[in-house]
Amino acid sequence: MLYYGYWRSSAAWRCRIAFNLKKIAPEFVAVHLTRDGGAQRTEEFRVINPQKRVPALDLNGAVLTQSLAIIEWLEETIPEPALLPDDPWSRAQVRAFALAIACDIHPLQNLEVQQYLRGKLNLEQSAVSDWLGHWIGNGLLACEALLGSQPSNQAFAFGASPTLADICLAPQLYSAERFGISLNDMPRLRTLGASYADHPAFVDAHAHNQPDSEEWFWGI
Repeated sequence: MLYYGYWRSSAAWRCRIAFNLKKIAPEFVAVHLTRDGGAQRTEEFRVINPQKRVPALDLNGAVLTQSLAIIEWLEETIPEPALLPDDPWSRAQVRAFALAIACDIHPLQNLEVQQYLRGKLNLEQSAVSDWLGHWIGNGLLACEALLGSQPSNQAFAFGASPTLADICLAPQLYSAERFGISLNDMPRLRTLGASYADHPAFVDAHAHNQPDSEEWFWGI
């Protein structure tokens, strides 16, 4: 089992958390997204993932892409510990929260998007920062509201143990800190961030604990 990722990729980070929770350790292959034009853009990597993105999971030559697909595959093949609740309604709530991040927030902060804004559209960094602040900030405020029916003091988003919702939220909180987005109006998200900072599976998966990491910063 080969796992292609990059230390600061939110999508790759999600998979690392899931691997840790499921107690499996795929062989890691670093794909540097910014050095020498980006290793993800090489012909060699395009054969692995035609989207030219990480993560990718190679299972004896059969490659699975997209972080949520990889995590759902893990959930179905290694059911314990469960990353989704038992009852259908709660499972749907967790998926909705995870998708709010994976589909609505994260794509708009992606490296490729930022490079397009700065390069093709010739935007100044201040305008790019405004873009990031708008989409990430508003998206996380919505996530705060989505947790309104949950007890305010519980350790994880939808209960006493981590779910797919937490797996998606943890790297997104790091991105918020990285891009200077305040969480002052998001007390539930701040509480969850503190839980992640104390959980071994999340700590071990943190971007700056990876073998290809280029800096150290715990920003939650």
